[in-house]
Amino acid sequence: MGVVYYSNYLIWFECARTQWLRTLGTSYAAVEAQGLFLPARRCEVIYHESARYDRPVVVKTWVTKLTPARVDFAYQVRDEQTGALLAEGSTEHAFVEASGKVSRRGLKTIGIDGK
Repeated sequence: MGVVYYSNYLIWFECARTQWLRTLGTSYAAVEAQGLFLPARRCEVIYHESARYDRPVVVKTWVTKLTPARVDFAYQVRDEQTGALLAEGSTEHAFVEASGKVSRRGLKTIGIDGK
């Protein structure tokens, strides 16, 4: 069909979150090495237009909520050439320990003092 499979948008969201951590001066691997994980609690994607194969896209992400135990992101996916909005979405993540228990040390672990 010449269009990007719908679940790939969630992979693009993940790449954008990973880059967000890098802008804070850390990496997801470094966060995991400290025993903290960010599993998704919820995700939503609203599709506006189909992304086409071999057409570059730009994914913009920003934090909509950040607490010691949770971080929520919003996303926009646009066609790089035309600027057309292809999709928008959001994800919610909990900071959890390796045991699966919710952690309240998320901000400190990713390098934000919480003030």
